[in-house]
Amino acid sequence: MDYLATYKELLSIAQAGLHYGNDKFDRFRYQELNDLALQLLQSLGDEPQEVINDLFSHESGYQTPKVDVRAWITQENKILLVQDSKTQEWSLPGGYADVGSSPKENVRNEVYEETGLTVDVRQLKAVFDTNLRKDIPQAFQYYKLVFDCEILSGSFTENMETSQMDYFAMDNLPILSKKRTTKEQLVQLMQQDGPCNFE
Repeated sequence: MDYLATYKELLSIAQAGLHYGNDKFDRFRYQELNDLALQLLQSLGDEPQEVINDLFSHESGYQTPKVDVRAWITQENKILLVQDSKTQEWSLPGGYADVGSSPKENVRNEVYEETGLTVDVRQLKAVFDTNLRKDIPQAFQYYKLVFDCEILSGSFTENMETSQMDYFAMDNLPILSKKRTTKEQLVQLMQQDGPCNFE
C-alpha cells in the first residue's frame, strides 16, 4: 500500500469537505478527518507535527496538482543547470508557477530571476507527473512543465535562489535536486526530438 498517497488523498477529501460543507456536524467530522490525516502524514517522517500542520495549513477547497515550470536550454549538447543556494544541488532553472501569468510567462520570469538570462520560450517539451516517482516522495503532486528555450541576452546575476549556473554533459552531471530535476528526466529530454512528451 502507498501510505503517502493514501494519506494525501484523505487530507484532500477532508479539505474539500471543510470548504464546501454547510452542515456543522459534517464540518466537525471533516475537521476530525483532516487532523487524523495530518497525524498520519507526520508518522511517515521525522518532521514535528507543527511543521506538517503549517505545510498544509494554506490548502483549502478542492485540491488539484500544483504546477512547476522548467526551462530546457542546451549549448553544444550540454544542459544549463542552476545550483540552489541552500542545498547546493542542481536543477533545470524554474519553479512554482505564479497565478495570473501564463506558463510561458512563468518560465521566462523564473529563468530571468535565477540566471539573469532573457529567453525566448519556444514550445512545451515535456510534462512530468511527480506522483509517478514513488521513490521520490513529495508532500504535494506536481505537474512539471518543461519548455524548450533559447537565450536572447544576459549573463548570470547573483540572486537569493541560485548561487551559480553552468552547462553539463550527460556523462558529467552534478548532484541533482531530485525533487526538481532527475537524471531520468534529463535523459528523456535530451533524446527527444519531436513534440512534447507526457508522463
